[in-house]
Amino acid sequence: MSQMMSAVEITQAGGPEVLQLTSRPRPSPRPGEVILRVAWAGVNRPDALQRAGLYAPPPTASDLPGLEASGEVVDLGEGVSNLAVGDKVCALLPGGGYAEYVATPAAHCLPIPDGMAMREAACLPETFFTVWSNVFQRGALQAGERFLVHGGSSGIGTTAIQLAKAFGARVFATAGSDEKCRVCAELGADLAINYREQDFVEVLKAEGGANLILDMVGGDYLPRNVKSLANDGRLVQIAFLQGPKVELNFAQVMMRRLTITGSTLRPQSDLAKVQIADALRTQVWPMLSTGRIKPVMDSEYPLAEAGAAHAHMEEGSHIGKIVLKVG
Repeated sequence: MSQMMSAVEITQAGGPEVLQLTSRPRPSPRPGEVILRVAWAGVNRPDALQRAGLYAPPPTASDLPGLEASGEVVDLGEGVSNLAVGDKVCALLPGGGYAEYVATPAAHCLPIPDGMAMREAACLPETFFTVWSNVFQRGALQAGERFLVHGGSSGIGTTAIQLAKAFGARVFATAGSDEKCRVCAELGADLAINYREQDFVEVLKAEGGANLILDMVGGDYLPRNVKSLANDGRLVQIAFLQGPKVELNFAQVMMRRLTITGSTLRPQSDLAKVQIADALRTQVWPMLSTGRIKPVMDSEYPLAEAGAAHAHMEEGSHIGKIVLKVG
């Protein structure tokens, strides 16, 4: 068996064109890790940030992009007892997903939900880990609360709408077209707001304010989000498509007892990710296996066309997840 593999590397910081097919040595498992033969790899915003030179991988991670994949276990590191060679899984990756083989902690692998294809399963880890940890663990969403997610037609948005609805929240979503709003409504949003035509602040105020907001836009959305919150409301920030710096009057935060928090997934400890994986396995995977919730798919590209996949993602017309066909 060849010790080399095809992979897509970031040749230099820049646009989608810097993603180029290359040949790399196959990874070997460290203790606690498995090697997956990748079938499909998910494409996510952090991949584009890394490509642009704005999101360096952790010191021990692969320099190749790719934070989630589905595939088959082909090698076990020392101490791995919960998986066997031949198991088919989807996994949260420290990096390296844009390749034929990838190393990842065994404890960050989850089974393929019953009846789900590998293509769809590749879309689960990064998105579901992010939504679960931010909406339910950090944001403490409760049944009956009013929940607003921005970018409702994105991979994160389509997942957040379905999960929040499944756990009994009243769901609001913003999106940039009537078609995207229609998709949000079909997924369970009680109200989908076309932000090009309506002011989400006024809409949420009329409904009594949001108890929880999940935002990846940042910039001038930050003060608008604060205005949209109900008293004792929480804002969870997971990205900054419009930039991380803004002027904010914190008197509102104090007077109305608001909470502003946020997180990124990749720098968190392996143990923190294990805890998220365990919660997903027990609370969410049964709903995926019954089809009550499912990933929304946009498009697929061959591994060699990863640059085209990035260009499509950054252009912003996609609805749901973009994947790379690897194996």
